[in-house]
Amino acid sequence: MSATTYDQLLHQAFPDPADATRYLSKPTLAAYQDLERASRPELSFGFERVRLAVAMALMKLLADLGDHADCRAVLDLMHRALRAGSTKEIDAIITKEGKLFDRLYSNLYVNEQGEQLLNLFSDTLEVDSIAGMDELMKEALKLAQELDFSQDDEGEGEGE
Repeated sequence: MSATTYDQLLHQAFPDPADATRYLSKPTLAAYQDLERASRPELSFGFERVRLAVAMALMKLLADLGDHADCRAVLDLMHRALRAGSTKEIDAIITKEGKLFDRLYSNLYVNEQGEQLLNLFSDTLEVDSIAGMDELMKEALKLAQELDFSQDDEGEGEGE
């Protein structure tokens, strides 16, 4: 069930064929199934790949909801980290670009749905179990299916 939820979430976040081709490589699409089959030494790396893909999907949804440059920068960071060959490489890539997260949280003004996506993104970075990730993916998929992209700029520019 969770591999299906993972796949549905990725495809919900990347419905455009060009974006899907760019961001959803075969290894990314197979990450959850790889995690399910991983041996003990491979579990940590497999989990990190799933975490990155889910975080990437959430950033894509948030970027599409409001066309935020900071979201797209974090999306691209998640994408680069997904190509890493080890947990150590992932950590190095993320640490090197850590300021992107600070900018994301300090410069972003979003509507209620955007705030929910941002909270789920934060939760993705904190979750520490497969069961926890499964629950988060279900919640993210449900929210992704309910997003209203027609309100993406509502309220921007008020008071300026």
